[in-house]
Amino acid sequence: MRRLIVDAASPSAEAIGEAASAIARGDVVAVPTDTLYGLAADPFSADAVARVFAVKGREAARALPLIAADADQVAARIGALGPVASRLAAAFWPGPLTLLLAAPPALAAAVSGGTGRVGVRVPAHEVARAICRAAGRPLTATSANLSGEPASGDPDVVARSLGDRVGLLLDAGRTPGGPPSTIVDATGPAPRLVREGAIRWEEVLACAARA
Repeated sequence: MRRLIVDAASPSAEAIGEAASAIARGDVVAVPTDTLYGLAADPFSADAVARVFAVKGREAARALPLIAADADQVAARIGALGPVASRLAAAFWPGPLTLLLAAPPALAAAVSGGTGRVGVRVPAHEVARAICRAAGRPLTATSANLSGEPASGDPDVVARSLGDRVGLLLDAGRTPGGPPSTIVDATGPAPRLVREGAIRWEEVLACAARA
């Protein structure tokens, strides 16, 4: 595993470019987010998505969450956000809100886990957003750990756990950790709570009511 040290607040263009090039080749890269380390790969490539599951050592039975550079990238590559989703994105992105949206046909089928929906958020971490920006698309962000092992915000743990299963680790130090993102289904006319996490459901409802 190649390990590149990056500044969490201002990552070098060279490191971000190397990560984006690896992803463009279909590789899987371990990257920091605002919670834990994740596995970044091209969700529009079935081969790259299959590699993510191979790295984790698990079958493609569950959907993969995505991260994006910003709301514009989500709209361009996943689909236009409706009024409620746009309001929630404006209020809580970057941050711990995952929106479930209709999965576009171009997305690798395994990403949605057969649900027809995909969860995406804009993380409050410059390195993660910069990689999505350089790659020109949202990326997978499932936790960087072997199936059955705990997820981690410590790059040393990620390196020991994954070894040569991934070719590149962007090391920005320990990530903040904390509660998982709140997941909201935004595919219908009204938001539906899937999982309450860092953002309280009452906050989401109050914001949606103003849409």
